[in-house]
Amino acid sequence: MTFKAAFIFIAPGADPDKHRAVVKTPEVELTVVGVENYQTAADAASRLAEEGIGAIELCGGFGTEGAAIVKKAAGSKVAVGAVRFDNHPGLGFKSGDEVFL
Repeated sequence: MTFKAAFIFIAPGADPDKHRAVVKTPEVELTVVGVENYQTAADAASRLAEEGIGAIELCGGFGTEGAAIVKKAAGSKVAVGAVRFDNHPGLGFKSGDEVFL
């Protein structure tokens, strides 16, 4: 059985309907989705959960509050983890919580 996972990255102007790709290997199907803010990330996580995604990894642009928002939206059946940067180089060395909340 193929394990379905996702990676959500956050970037200004990212649109989850346009900025989405799927990579399939014999054992893993990875969906990559770009979002522009935490609300869009929550919406994307909810849709991914409905699609049967079992795990979502968040890029380092998500702060702890952003990760909590996504976890709540994804629901209890989806594991949510995050790459961690206290100060993300792609966000002017700020936390995503400073930029997107």
